[in-house]
Amino acid sequence: MMLKNRLSKVLILAIIFPLLASAPAAGAVGHEIVSSGSNIIADISEEVADSVVLVSTERDVQVARRHPFYDDPIFRFFFPDHFREEEEREEIRRGSGTGFIVSEEGHIVTNQHVIEGSDRIYVTMRNDEENYSASVIWADYSLDLAVLKIEDTPDLQPIKLGDSDQIRQGDWAIAIGNPYGFEHTVTIGVIGALGRPIEVPTERGQIRRYSNLIQTDAAINPGNSGGPLLNIQGEVVGINTAVATRAQGIGFAIPINEVKFALEEIREYGRVSLPWLGIYYQAVTPQMQEYFQLSRSEGIIVMDVVADSPAEAAGLKPYDIILEVNREPVSSTEDFARSIRETEVGERIMLRVLRDGSPRLLFATIDQRPTDY
Repeated sequence: MMLKNRLSKVLILAIIFPLLASAPAAGAVGHEIVSSGSNIIADISEEVADSVVLVSTERDVQVARRHPFYDDPIFRFFFPDHFREEEEREEIRRGSGTGFIVSEEGHIVTNQHVIEGSDRIYVTMRNDEENYSASVIWADYSLDLAVLKIEDTPDLQPIKLGDSDQIRQGDWAIAIGNPYGFEHTVTIGVIGALGRPIEVPTERGQIRRYSNLIQTDAAINPGNSGGPLLNIQGEVVGINTAVATRAQGIGFAIPINEVKFALEEIREYGRVSLPWLGIYYQAVTPQMQEYFQLSRSEGIIVMDVVADSPAEAAGLKPYDIILEVNREPVSSTEDFARSIRETEVGERIMLRVLRDGSPRLLFATIDQRPTDY
């Protein structure tokens, strides 16, 4: 029976992939992947290969070595002179991740956690042994996104960006990156779910909250972070960013639309100015809809309010449900994020909120987002 099931899966894939390879890329704009007629996944991988890069980091740290018996009280008593701490010495700690080229001028998108705390950042392109020094143009902790720039490079091939608002559960997903140092690894799966909120502890003891992740079963491992998640047209729809360590075969990616606004501002102004309200939030789930006795699953629910933020000054509280921004209904987390993003710093907004079943209006003045959020 097990052998029969495996043969059935192989047969299904053997039927599906030739169909995908011969079918035109629906909705593709600009350059299209030219299929060889045998395997569109291989064609996509080959087409975007030069756009996916290795991001390497170096961080200078001060360390002090101790005698192996430093914590043994007996040895410390009889041989005190042998337990003096050595002088601190400097070590270089290295890390790596993935990124992808988004402009001919040398802009590269990756995760913020890939380059966080780095003293030096290098970018290595496929079939090019040179390490190009990169500078950070913009980085955002809460979004876990960063834009780098490299100078004096050969002709660059920007990757095509898709529309993450158009992807659906069950769509094909292709992840490319450098897991565990194995450069340019390609894995494939499907979009398992959309709008996933998760929390990930950081090395500094903080909690990084993601409110709107793409879930996929395409293998994503350490080193994949910052790499592209592609659709079957070869367009980037997500930035691979996290792995559910207690599960098998579940990875997550940030929707590509969450970084497009930053790329547009960098292209136009050379910098990014981020409007900020100061809340952590997530979509209203069916369970929350039932608990709060909502007529329909609408708005977003406030999970936490940042101290000394515009949200706190406006009187927002955890478990408030934001239904409208400036009289415009909030239908999803992306919808809410877009409404804040399109607000000018210093502009006053009106929020229609549901608290303990009672509607109320709150007014907040949008501020510039601090660099540590």
